[in-house]
Amino acid sequence: MVLRLFNTLSRRVEDFIPLSPPRVSMYACGPTVYDAAHIGNFRTYLLADILLRTLTRAGYQVTYVQNITDVGHLMGDGDVGEDKVLEGARREGLSALEISQKYLALFVEDGAKLNIIPPAHWVKATEHINEQIAFIKALEEKGYAYHTSDGIYFDTFRFSHYGAPAGLDVGGLLEGARVPKNAEKKNATDFALWKFSQKTSVPVLPVGKRAMEWDSPWGVGFPGWHIECSAMSTHYLGEHFDIHMGGVDLLLHHTNELAQNEARFGHSAVNYWVHNEFVLVDGKKMSKSLGNTYTMSDIEKRELSPLAYRYLTMQTHYRQQMNFNWDALTAANNARERLSRIVRDAPSGGMAPEKSLAAFDQKICNDLDTPGALEVLWSVCRQDSLSPAEKRAFALSADEVLGLGITKSEEKEIPKEVRELARQREEARQDGDFSAADALRKKIRQLGYTVNDTLEGPKLLPL
Repeated sequence: MVLRLFNTLSRRVEDFIPLSPPRVSMYACGPTVYDAAHIGNFRTYLLADILLRTLTRAGYQVTYVQNITDVGHLMGDGDVGEDKVLEGARREGLSALEISQKYLALFVEDGAKLNIIPPAHWVKATEHINEQIAFIKALEEKGYAYHTSDGIYFDTFRFSHYGAPAGLDVGGLLEGARVPKNAEKKNATDFALWKFSQKTSVPVLPVGKRAMEWDSPWGVGFPGWHIECSAMSTHYLGEHFDIHMGGVDLLLHHTNELAQNEARFGHSAVNYWVHNEFVLVDGKKMSKSLGNTYTMSDIEKRELSPLAYRYLTMQTHYRQQMNFNWDALTAANNARERLSRIVRDAPSGGMAPEKSLAAFDQKICNDLDTPGALEVLWSVCRQDSLSPAEKRAFALSADEVLGLGITKSEEKEIPKEVRELARQREEARQDGDFSAADALRKKIRQLGYTVNDTLEGPKLLPL
């Protein structure tokens, strides 16, 4: 298996060559734990899970690290506004610690529902303040940091190729238009490494005291958002590691991270940058103002499996924008359940066809082509020349990478109304009234179920 990945930095698909095979080091930007993660957030973690499973299938030993942002991410990404965690605390009348614990627990729970393999290390920003301070001190000693009245900033113009990952036209950025105006900043693109604590009126805290602040060589304050990933990724994976993942909404964040890393170490810390595109809802951007920011809870309220969302994300390549709507999710739910039935209804002991396995691996190793991999899977399941046991063996092998959990049945309890219609239909069949039986079958289909007549009697199944 030769894995190829699109590297955001080079803008091309490259052969993946790890630094120290068979070991692979991988880092993904995790959640800011101030609210429930929405379906768009989870596209990143599902992609990371597919990559982790693919690397494992290829024989690599992966050390996977994911950060938890529980301080430092301000409401405005331009180093302005209130900390998102403190905003969440104020919204719900909880402490900063309580709000972060609540939504971290929900994030972990939702990830489990999506069959996401947890990282080897979940690392919290608040538990690595010393590492972040040490990183900032190193930047200061190398002349990349300067002081203002509200914090310590990174001087982006000291970094010759700043802006490359995000494709920024640094010279074309106008302060006050695309970035907040700050008279003390040397350059419009400079960003905070450490912010000094300001007075706050958050009602759940004493007025004038910030919930999360620490002593530092520069004064009491808290780290900027960008420094945590640089400090924690290199702390756990070393100053040179293989893969860094995230959504395209984090390109500016990763641009700042790359600049910090190279400024401190004198070389790039990451070999492959992998980014997934946005999730749209009915062709529109997800936003609270449009009321289309959905969570795993919203999916479950419609009696659909979160694993249906996992299936739906795989139908679109990760570098393309994905469109979400409820009809598409329902279709994905039904497709996944059909795969589950193929596995559950077939005997074990079969051998997966080698040629088909090679075709599947070729798709998934070609820049994680999940649509192509699904196509191979369904092609095998529809082949009349293969036995049910062979199809089952192939589906289980493919699912080691896809992670659809097809050995788990998601069939919900069949409604009483549907069961009664099925009873009436079977009674009509026994009486030879096939016209009435067909009419009852149509009513059952309108309610979202179908009837399969087997030697053991009729079976009700969701469409």
